Amino acid sequence: MLVRTKHFGEIELDEDKVICFENGILGFEELTRYTLLYDNDGEERPDISWLQSLEEPALAIPVVNPFLVKQDYNPEVDDELLKPLGDVTDENIVVLVSVTVPAEVEKTSANMKAPFIINSDTKKGAQIIVENPDYEVKYYFYEQLKAHKAEKGGE
Repeated sequence: MLVRTKHFGEIELDEDKVICFENGILGFEELTRYTLLYDNDGEERPDISWLQSLEEPALAIPVVNPFLVKQDYNPEVDDELLKPLGDVTDENIVVLVSVTVPAEVEKTSANMKAPFIINSDTKKGAQIIVENPDYEVKYYFYEQLKAHKAEKGGE
């Protein structure tokens, strides 16, 4: 299927790449169909990817694997909230957090309080508010990302 996006132009997308967020995401509850886009041509997935709405071309949220940002990230999530995603296992769970990159790039932050949780088998996702009181909506991680890139030989 052909998908129009504001930031990536028109892209051809296989139906099996569509992720359904039955209840939408925070602030966009009416938008339920998304896909993950990667802004590179290499074999390796980049650190930051994009959660692109298939219903609103202008909505593309930068997301990152939270374990790159905070290695001991361990969100507490009520099992009831995961039931709509199907049988979630260590093998099929994908956890991502949204990223905000302001003009001062050193103040890049991740929302550790409200991760996106996706079952890669069922292609169902949900944005969950975690119960951990110590996780912040704005977790600054620029230095960790810089160190990770240096480890990979990117800087």
